[in-house]
Amino acid sequence: MADGRSALPLPDYDHLPIGGLESRVRSLSAEEVEELIAYERTHADRLPVTELLTARLEQLHAGAEPTGGDPTALRPEQGQGHAGSPVSPATAGEPLSPPPHGTPDQRGKPKGDRM
Repeated sequence: MADGRSALPLPDYDHLPIGGLESRVRSLSAEEVEELIAYERTHADRLPVTELLTARLEQLHAGAEPTGGDPTALRPEQGQGHAGSPVSPATAGEPLSPPPHGTPDQRGKPKGDRM
């Protein structure tokens, strides 16, 4: 039995971070935003998400127009512009472990050397 996820206006809605949702919801109509609000309230009911969707719905009712964006477009968090190189076991640095006592520049003294 389908739970309605596949019929949502935004693919992978449940997995979108709020930043990605905020930018992608701008391409939706008022009816589509209402659909997401209803889905959110009956599922996760995350307050920041319902506030974001409600604010967008109010903007649409006040005359805002959906942008020409594509709700299936590549999300910013999926982009190719990541800085740095991927880390693998071959490129990872040596694991660091703290010294058993003292600090690296002030080592502890053995118990037998107390004076």
